[in-house]
Amino acid sequence: MQTKQLLLIAGAAFCSLANASSHREAPNIAGFPALDSTDFYVFNSYEEGREDYVTIVANYLPLQDAYGGPNYFALNPDAVYSIHIDNDGDAMEDMTFQFRFSNQLGNNNMGIALPIGPEGDQKMVTVPLKNIGGVSAMDQSALNFFESYQLSLVTGAMNSGMETVLSNTSTGTDSFAKPIDYIGNKTFSNMNGYSEYAAQFNYNFALPGCEHDGRVFVGQRKDPFTVNLGQIFDLVNFVPVEGDSAPGAGDGDGFPGGITQDTANDDLAMKNVTALSIEVPKACVVGEGNGTIGAWTTASLPQATILNPNATFAKPSVSGGALTQVSRLGSPLVNEVVIGLNDKDRFSSSHPSDDGQFLDYVTHPSLPELLNILFRDAVNSTLGTDIETLAPTNFPRNDLVTAFLTGFPGVNQMATVTPSEMLRLNTAIAATPLHEQSAFGVAGDDLAGFPNGRRPGDDVVDIALRVVMGALCHPIPVNGEATNLGLCAPEDASVGNVPFTDGAPSSASMMLDHFPYLANPLPGSE
Repeated sequence: MQTKQLLLIAGAAFCSLANASSHREAPNIAGFPALDSTDFYVFNSYEEGREDYVTIVANYLPLQDAYGGPNYFALNPDAVYSIHIDNDGDAMEDMTFQFRFSNQLGNNNMGIALPIGPEGDQKMVTVPLKNIGGVSAMDQSALNFFESYQLSLVTGAMNSGMETVLSNTSTGTDSFAKPIDYIGNKTFSNMNGYSEYAAQFNYNFALPGCEHDGRVFVGQRKDPFTVNLGQIFDLVNFVPVEGDSAPGAGDGDGFPGGITQDTANDDLAMKNVTALSIEVPKACVVGEGNGTIGAWTTASLPQATILNPNATFAKPSVSGGALTQVSRLGSPLVNEVVIGLNDKDRFSSSHPSDDGQFLDYVTHPSLPELLNILFRDAVNSTLGTDIETLAPTNFPRNDLVTAFLTGFPGVNQMATVTPSEMLRLNTAIAATPLHEQSAFGVAGDDLAGFPNGRRPGDDVVDIALRVVMGALCHPIPVNGEATNLGLCAPEDASVGNVPFTDGAPSSASMMLDHFPYLANPLPGSE
């Protein structure tokens, strides 16, 4: 296939993916950045000795510039952040981990004050900063701002189940603390200094009826998501397929003029996020199903907020009323490139059990047909061909139904199949060690990766691009052999075997090999 044709096809795909890259997947959530779920990960733990655990990470508050002082990036104390687990396939949560945050100033919530003025006319005046000196693992006396949270478990439906406040077995309390963001290297000396400080906020917690403790960490991390944002927005100012100098191009995989994978293409390379990370024993979350779980994250706010006209730190507003879900995320890129613009906010407030209302977006997706309408004539004119359609022709798109709504039989499909959007993880498939992971997950012959759950190093942008244009209609490697999944046929997807990419590589090597897995955040000042 000629490069010009690939450019025409892939260009439109990347224009449509641009909103996914910016982590602003629905119009309404752009106004609530502290409740904006950027990425969600569910995977079998690959830390040595933790093979019997599952790790779940929900990232919030996107596009953090590390230098974003003086307030930096606290989470919303009015909100409830949740991680939901369905372990029997009915699209209803059986377990929900809820996080509720609170803030406190130094000096017993009065704020640190300094003596200002000469003797005889001296006043104690509170400082405008969140720290007044260096901070280390051993000395945090210079901090003027603290975040803490309560972690609870709701068993059964979130609105009617039994809630249990979980005990912090590391401290013997029911409170957990969150490290302050990586202000900079004058505050923390260097990356090692911040790493040692933040490591103190890894806690164990007790799970009711569970023999072993779970682990939790909430704090700022380097954003693991990678994407070539700037050039995408500039009318896709590159050829978005594997270039002829890409790894493996010598065997015919690369295309002349295509983009080469390079970390310099990652426009999120200097961004941080806030991660809510838990690790739980598999035996305590799988329930009565087949060992495959489904999971998603939400954030909710009280229905009403009344601003305080004389706002203070303790009372900037008063919130009340029933909790209202404003953010939802399971599998990556669904709300960005599958759900129509008019329904994006509806999806953010919806529940997986009601996903039948969005079925047409999956069985009859608009993106591939949009590419066909816009570029079929141009491609045929350029090549002198008569390709009938660039969009996959298998309707309904059962390949996408399987990928987004049901899971794959024998890989990540639950015992009871209820079509619904969530990440699905087969806990019985052993984790792949960090340095052996394929960024393409199942498509890269690594069954422990996306869409069997999602790991931080899985390149979901490239995978999603290929799947939506029919990659699953073509054979994929399974145990080293090319296997047709039987969801559709190669002739159903004229460009389904094109190696689409944004050129911004993802790799597990960018992550930690132990909990909480995401790399330390970038400093606000070197």
